[in-house]
Amino acid sequence: MIDFPVSTIVHRRLPKEAFYKHLHLSAALKSSFVSDVGEISVANSLTKKNLNLEKETDTKEILLLAIILKKRAFDGKILEVIARQNPHKLVFLLSYEQEARLAVYHKKLYYSAWMSEDDIGLTLSGETLDAIWDNLIRQVALHSPSVEQRTESLEQQLKHQGEIDRLNKLIKKTEAAAWKEQQPKKRFTLYTKLQAYKQQMEEIAHGKA
Repeated sequence: MIDFPVSTIVHRRLPKEAFYKHLHLSAALKSSFVSDVGEISVANSLTKKNLNLEKETDTKEILLLAIILKKRAFDGKILEVIARQNPHKLVFLLSYEQEARLAVYHKKLYYSAWMSEDDIGLTLSGETLDAIWDNLIRQVALHSPSVEQRTESLEQQLKHQGEIDRLNKLIKKTEAAAWKEQQPKKRFTLYTKLQAYKQQMEEIAHGKA
């Protein structure tokens, strides 16, 4: 459940053609936009005023942009272009049939997992829009409990999440290679690498990296 205050609800549909005409898109991305995107609407607008916040911050407005997709395999570069060319901070709610996922752009594009529309969740936490924005990024980008529980800056958390994701890929790739390898010496080398990757993972999980 996306638990935003009633005062932030907008539900304003944006004409797709008018929307993408204001973006600097390559021909390929414009074609993807037309073929992949169904509807776009501003679901919520978060501001200092409608959230009754006291402090002024660099972040002036955060928009929850709801996008209904025509197909699940959506070109994420479109979201990057929208986010980079928009003056507001944007959280994307992507929907396809009965599934949904969240996305947010912060130096790079981060996604949540696809899940049932009923299971999608976002909550507001923080005393300023800057803090609220950081916590929205955390909710979308972080998916390892060991990282979520660390009391450190957003940038450090994202760095450690990225390292965990990289190590998970290496572990899966190395395990698969070790199972297929027939030569004992090469298999031993792969298992040695595998143990090193797992050790690095443990160090991150226990806050030693």
